[in-house]
Amino acid sequence: MTFVIGTLLLFLGCVVGSFLNVCIDRLPARRSLISPASRCDACGTRLVALDLIPVISYLLLKGRCRYCGAPIPLRVLLVELATGIAFAFLWLHYGLNVELAAGLLFTSLFIAIFVIDIRHHLILNVMVYPAIVAAVAFALLTHRNEVLYIIYGGLAGAGLLLVIALVFPGSMGLGDVKFGALMGLVVGFPQVFVGLTVSFILGGILGAMLLATRRRGRRDPVAFGPFLTVGAMVAMLYGQDLVRWYLNLGG
Repeated sequence: MTFVIGTLLLFLGCVVGSFLNVCIDRLPARRSLISPASRCDACGTRLVALDLIPVISYLLLKGRCRYCGAPIPLRVLLVELATGIAFAFLWLHYGLNVELAAGLLFTSLFIAIFVIDIRHHLILNVMVYPAIVAAVAFALLTHRNEVLYIIYGGLAGAGLLLVIALVFPGSMGLGDVKFGALMGLVVGFPQVFVGLTVSFILGGILGAMLLATRRRGRRDPVAFGPFLTVGAMVAMLYGQDLVRWYLNLGG
């Protein structure tokens, strides 16, 4: 039974990953997610069901369009695989419960934001605002006794990043600030500080590497959203354990 459920979650995640690829392609351009139907970007041919089987179609087609041979971005395969693996892992972590449903929803969102921000340096309101509403609704329905801590988390996440954005102009955008609010609402207080700490550490390491290899200059922008999404995932999964570990160090 464990194998069957894990396989189903893996497959479901790959299907959701396929939809996330549609979001990644269309939302930054403000295009409809429903129409037109999926087409090859190179030749414009409408894709049929056999072209759209998550992971399998990419592998069978060897990463190329069936009709014109144009390469399909590797990102398509990676997003589908990452989402599938994430879904299976979240089930192993949470089990079948309401926490799993929330984890699947927010993880899917984080994956899409991760890729969009890398490609476009954008964290879209159309994704963040509904997610904030969902996080608040989830808290009211399942964690009524912790609502204040969840609100504090949202305020702390947004407030800290807003201060940084104001004190160091150009260091991050308002999209990062809004995502900080979302992170705090998803993971609560004080777990939000785990997410932010992980984000800053990862951002600092990559920034130093890019400077050392001269891939970026000091004034070149680097998307911070991907680091925030990774930090949010770490805080969502292990935030409470890490906070307890830290507090025990001082005890």
